Amino acid sequence: MSQSTLSPTGNQTQTYDYGVVILRIVNLRELTTPGAVVDLDRLERNAAWMTHRAKKLGVCLRPHVKTHKCVEAAKLQTAGQTKRLTVSTLAEAQEFATAGFDDITYAVPLSPKAVPECARLTRTVKRFNVIVDHPVAVDALEAYAHTHDLRFSVFLKVDCGLHRAGVDPDSPEAVTLAGRLHRSSRMNFRGILTHAGQSYSCRNRSEAANVAAHERDTMVTFAAKLRGEGLTVAEISIGSTPTITAVDRLPGISEIRPGNYLFFDAFQTAIGSCVLEDVAFSVLTTVVGAYPDAQRLVVDAGALALSKDPGPTHVDPDCGFGVVVTEHDCRPVPGLRVTSLSQEHGVLHSDGPLDPAWRPGTRFRIVPNHSCLAAACHDRYHVVRGTEVVDKWRPVRGW
Repeated sequence: MSQSTLSPTGNQTQTYDYGVVILRIVNLRELTTPGAVVDLDRLERNAAWMTHRAKKLGVCLRPHVKTHKCVEAAKLQTAGQTKRLTVSTLAEAQEFATAGFDDITYAVPLSPKAVPECARLTRTVKRFNVIVDHPVAVDALEAYAHTHDLRFSVFLKVDCGLHRAGVDPDSPEAVTLAGRLHRSSRMNFRGILTHAGQSYSCRNRSEAANVAAHERDTMVTFAAKLRGEGLTVAEISIGSTPTITAVDRLPGISEIRPGNYLFFDAFQTAIGSCVLEDVAFSVLTTVVGAYPDAQRLVVDAGALALSKDPGPTHVDPDCGFGVVVTEHDCRPVPGLRVTSLSQEHGVLHSDGPLDPAWRPGTRFRIVPNHSCLAAACHDRYHVVRGTEVVDKWRPVRGW
């Protein structure tokens, strides 16, 4: 049996009655480890900052939800409006559509086998956008749309330098594919879309600003080329967290799609997108072994709690697998590094003698290298203000 109470955020938390004792987690120290912790004050600050930044840059914000994958966080990203979102899986698309979000971009190049599910979402969501970069995907969309009397909303994916996906904007084939989308009676050609993921190779904000300028200029130039061919390009969509935090102006761009900024992480800190005090996601962990002679601690947060993202090794080859911070106020612990991970164990090495206070039962938090991957390791987030647990959020799972 459970009893409901209202949290400070207006959401219900549960008190569970296990026959004799009623257990209600209200403080960080009561959480079991490893556990995902979201700092609500920082989260709200990050969300408000990006909303303001989009307005200042004169663009619409279509935030990416792949970092957190939960409705509560998305509502903060959209200032309470169930409008524009970017998703990376169809499971996310369905979850957020069910929650009332009505303008969703599925920002992964379309597989022909995904067309039926995209068609269902197209029928149920006010606007559901897919992206393509290959004629085979366009063939699949047109064939299905013709058979089922449907019209798809489509962006053309453009490669602006990451070289992972997208058409080469300098190639004749790119113009040909855009023309096909423009002329198709079964397509609503919305425009062009890109992602400057190469910004994660930057070392600082100045380098990210250069990548951002290249991303912007590549897309504006390509749009002008298409318009010169008589094609309508209604929207130009760009964005990554490093580029959007660094860019100074965005003339000609209609929308941005950053996502990691809501949580941030150790990687974003290392390349200058934020400072450690901005990071809203961490993993709570407990020391399970202390070995003073080896200057080593073992904690219960392993690869299944932190992921094995190697982090910003191009900035700091010895960065390890995250930043160790204190349990209650998230202050960095000098000289303590996460040097290795196995499935359920993390190994922390100290640059000097172990503090005698660090013994089995001591708790830290670890700011992961990549919050998107670390968050995906957890089926719930413990939401805190200070040390008070005020809510529990559950991200959507699956693809």
